[in-house]
Amino acid sequence: MQINEFSIFGLDQNIEQALLEAGFKTPSPVQKEAIPLALEGFDMVVQAHTGTGKTAAFGLPIMSKMVCDGSIETLVVTPTRELCIQVSDELYRLGKYKGVKTASIYGGQSYSRQISQVNGEASIIVATPGRLLDLLKSGKIEINPKFIILDEADEMLDMGFLDDIKEILKFTPPSAQKLLFSATMPEPIKKIAKEFLHDAKYVKIVSDTSTNVDIEQEYYVVEESERTDATIRLIDFYEPQKAIIFCRMKKEADALAHTLLAKGHPSKALHGDMDQKDREATIRAFKKGDVEILVATDVAARGLDIDGVSHVFNYHIPFNPQSYVHRIGRTGRAGHKGLAITLVSPQEFRDLQRIKQSVGGTISHKFIPSLDAMSEDLNNKLVEQIFNYEVDENAPKILTALEEVLTPSQIAYKMISILLDANQLSGPQSIGLDAQNIERILEKYKKGANDKSRNSRQRRGSRDGRDSRGSRDSKRSGYKKDGARDSRSEGRSEFKKDDRRKSESSFKQSDAKKRRL
Repeated sequence: MQINEFSIFGLDQNIEQALLEAGFKTPSPVQKEAIPLALEGFDMVVQAHTGTGKTAAFGLPIMSKMVCDGSIETLVVTPTRELCIQVSDELYRLGKYKGVKTASIYGGQSYSRQISQVNGEASIIVATPGRLLDLLKSGKIEINPKFIILDEADEMLDMGFLDDIKEILKFTPPSAQKLLFSATMPEPIKKIAKEFLHDAKYVKIVSDTSTNVDIEQEYYVVEESERTDATIRLIDFYEPQKAIIFCRMKKEADALAHTLLAKGHPSKALHGDMDQKDREATIRAFKKGDVEILVATDVAARGLDIDGVSHVFNYHIPFNPQSYVHRIGRTGRAGHKGLAITLVSPQEFRDLQRIKQSVGGTISHKFIPSLDAMSEDLNNKLVEQIFNYEVDENAPKILTALEEVLTPSQIAYKMISILLDANQLSGPQSIGLDAQNIERILEKYKKGANDKSRNSRQRRGSRDGRDSRGSRDSKRSGYKKDGARDSRSEGRSEFKKDDRRKSESSFKQSDAKKRRL
């Protein structure tokens, strides 16, 4: 490793040794900006997407400044259990030669075990907001950290942890150095920074909704009933090494994972109804490669930081551009290329256009390969596979035995058939809308957008319409052009007054009866 590129920061030698072992070569943009400021002791607000090296951006300088005297020196707050575990493991890996010890605090685990970890020799606590606040309020733990990091603050906001964060910060010393990391910067996050950070330095690596240039983006237009077939066809076509499919609902994730597994794709679901033990086992299997496809809901996948994800699939289009950026940011990390695929129904086309306008870059439209095209592609791959395959030492013996009962052509045909059966394709001949139907959708969308714009202008014109004297339109005001009161409007007004008098009289009579009773 060319450690000199990190040596310019003046990090602790023990930290540099861990960097060398971990294979760090070049600081990422966020690391280049954040590490010097953190070392100088500034509070900081850092806006950068996941997968850009944020953990090292705050971990390297903070651990370099720690003394590791057995006290809790650093608090890291993360939105999810998964991210909590990942950050804790990463900090331990980078700080082990300095004697850094980490404790993970999150829901679903034994209170007593976590309390003993905190009260033991942990120098860094990595925690989710809910469990940490419970322990602080109960008085079971006390912390006095010198350094506080809020990681993925916008995710914590989305999950409803904003008030918890404020409460947690009240348990910590105001003098602590605070670093806030967030992919987006909504107004509530800015207020948190203004209230709790002092003379903070701002580092912005990306815009709120920009996407990673290393991620190629595609979309496919399908009918609602075609989503599963489309997903299977595209997985067969792209053959991803490691993929995440995002679904909106838990039952949808379960059903799709089951279907993919039945089709021969090692898959598992990840959602909020799973207990912590199963969630952790699923993530471990995905990291190791035992599971190739993770079918997850947005909430369950928040904070996932897994290397080597080659493809991200949006089973449905996300509700907003920020969610889209967060989802596809799971691929294309650390300089690697990634592919983001979104399935879009005709009803979701307006949402797609909104995302395309917000995120920048190019989201290319593609057509799903037909079954015939897939078969032709498979045949070509099998030809190449057979041509390049090394002959097994037992092959001549088997061939000799087969030649006694079959011709060479029959042997070849049967062997090819075995390969074809092992790679059998299925599904409809064609999936998704053709070019003609998509063109009609585009025309309908453009017409709808133009009509909406025209109606909006007309409504503005109607609201602003006044006569030459500056009064509102006579039809709306109840006045004729000559200034006389419209008799119909006058009559309606008198009727309302008379009706109101009757109602008041009736109420008074009723009230008088009640008093007599």
